[in-house]
Amino acid sequence: MRKSFSFLCTAGLILLLITGFLFLSCAKKEETKEAATETTKGPAFHIGVVTGTVSQGEDDLRGAERLIKEYGDAASGGMIKHVTYPDNFSQELETTITQIVGLSDDPLMKAIVVNQGVPGTTEAFRKIRERRPDILLLAGEPHEDPLVIESAADIAVNSDFVARGYLIPHSAKQMGADTFVHISFPRHMSYETLGRRRQIMEEACKDLGIKFVFETAPDPTSDVGIPGAQQFILEKMPAWIEKYGKNTAFFCTNDAHTEPLLKQLLTYGGYFVEADLPSPLMGYPGALGIDLSAEQGDFPAIIKKVEEAIAAKGGAGRFGTWAYSYGYVTTAGLGELAKRVIEGTASINSLKDLREAYNVYTPGASWNGAYYTDASTGVSAKNHILIYQDTYVFGKGYLGAANVTVPEKYFSIK
Repeated sequence: MRKSFSFLCTAGLILLLITGFLFLSCAKKEETKEAATETTKGPAFHIGVVTGTVSQGEDDLRGAERLIKEYGDAASGGMIKHVTYPDNFSQELETTITQIVGLSDDPLMKAIVVNQGVPGTTEAFRKIRERRPDILLLAGEPHEDPLVIESAADIAVNSDFVARGYLIPHSAKQMGADTFVHISFPRHMSYETLGRRRQIMEEACKDLGIKFVFETAPDPTSDVGIPGAQQFILEKMPAWIEKYGKNTAFFCTNDAHTEPLLKQLLTYGGYFVEADLPSPLMGYPGALGIDLSAEQGDFPAIIKKVEEAIAAKGGAGRFGTWAYSYGYVTTAGLGELAKRVIEGTASINSLKDLREAYNVYTPGASWNGAYYTDASTGVSAKNHILIYQDTYVFGKGYLGAANVTVPEKYFSIK
C-alpha cells in the first residue's frame, strides 16, 4: 500500500512539473508574440518633412536626418517620411507642389513640415487641405508673402526679419564695421519679408551712422545656376572690398552665395555678422576647407573647430553666426512641435511650445521672438511666428543681440 501511494505521489509530481513547464512555455510564446507585434506595428502616425537638397539648403536637410535618427524612417517602420524639392524650384513649381502634396497620399500622415517654404508651398497646402483636413501644415522660413502663407498654414515660422533688420547692422557696428553691403537679386527683393528687411537695414544703418550699400548678384535659380552665381561672388569680392574698405560688413540673402563670400572675406578682409539663415555650417566648412563629419550634430564641437580654423586665418572677431543652425533647428524643431501637437502635449500656435520644441536641439542658446505683425494694418497673426537667436562672434563670444531692445519705429517700416 505504501509503495502504491509513493508511486502515485511521484507520478503526480511529474505531472505537475510537466503542466507547469507547458504553462510557462505558452506564456513565454505569448510574450514573444506580443513583443514582435509591438515591434512591427510601427508608429500610430507619420510626419512628412520636405527640405531642399544639400546644395540649396544642407542644414535644412540635416535637420530632417536628425528627426529620422530619433523617430525612424517611415519606409522602415518609423515615423518620418522625408522628400526634397528641386534645386531649381522657381522654374519647377509643379514638381515642388507635387512633392509636397504627394505626402498626403499616406493614410498615416498627420503632419507635413516644409522647410524652407519655397514658392508653391501655399498652393500645395491648399490642395492638401481640400483632401486631408486632418493633416497639420507647418512652414519653416516661407518665401511667400506673410498674408499668403498665413492663409494656408497652421503655423509659419520665419527668422525675425523685422528685428534682425536692425540687429544685424547694430552687431556689425559692434564688431567694428563702418560700411554695410547688402547683396541680393530681384527675385528675393520681391519677397515681402526680404524686401522689408532690406528697408529696415538701410534705415538702421542711417541711424547707427553706418554707410549702406546695395549690390546685385546673379540668382542661383537662374540660367547661370549655383556654380555661376558662386563664381560671380568669387570674382567680385576683391573689387568690392577694395572699393568699400576692410571695415565693411557684407550680408547676402542667398545660401549659395555665402561660401564664396566667406572665402574671399577671409582672404581680403572685411566683416560677416551672420548668414541670412545663420549656422556655423552655412558656408564655413567649404570656405575654411575643414571636414566636420566627425562633429556632425554636435554644435558646440562644430563651433570650436570652426573658431580654431578662423583664428588660424587671422579672422577672429570678424565672423559671426548663430551657435546652432537655424535651418537645422527649424526642420527638427517644427517636426518635434508637430509630434507634440498630435500627441496632445503642445498647441500648434503657442510661442512657448515652439521655443520648447526648439530648445530640444539648442541647449544653452538664447532665443527671442514674437508673433508677426502686419506693418500696414498693425494686426498680429497668431499662426505666424518670428524668432531669432543670439549672435556668436568667433574669437569674441556672444554679442547679446537677443537682449537688445529694437526701437519701435522699425516695426512699422514697410
